[in-house]
Amino acid sequence: MLEMFRPVAPVVAQQKARLYLIPSTFDDEFDPDFLPQPTSALDLPELNNWTLRFATCVLEIWAGRRSASQVTRMCHRRIFTELVAASGSMKEVGRIRTVHQSEPLDGICESTITVRFGERLRALAIRFEGVDNRWLCTSLTLL
Repeated sequence: MLEMFRPVAPVVAQQKARLYLIPSTFDDEFDPDFLPQPTSALDLPELNNWTLRFATCVLEIWAGRRSASQVTRMCHRRIFTELVAASGSMKEVGRIRTVHQSEPLDGICESTITVRFGERLRALAIRFEGVDNRWLCTSLTLL
């Protein structure tokens, strides 16, 4: 078939996500003008490297090798308080083995990270939300 007679493929406009994030507030009181604003994942930093960097920082904080104040802007204040309370509680820095991520909604990431502590394997579950143009850790659990 000649190129000039080939049918033109219709251009399909990309749809915006219909589901969106309602940021976790942890029962905090906010002035309506200063409510946390959800941010699309397209407007946030690249997720894989950001998750690895955050998880490494958390493991070093738990081992007492890093100051918790370095992740203040990366996590909600309740998560930060838990990190400060648990800093120095581990004997060694865990080694990250695998990272599994899922994005159930635009602007939300749930990560499960397998961590080796000596001969023992543990899982680190983290939830990130896109709030105010940055990723924010809203849940952090070591299983």
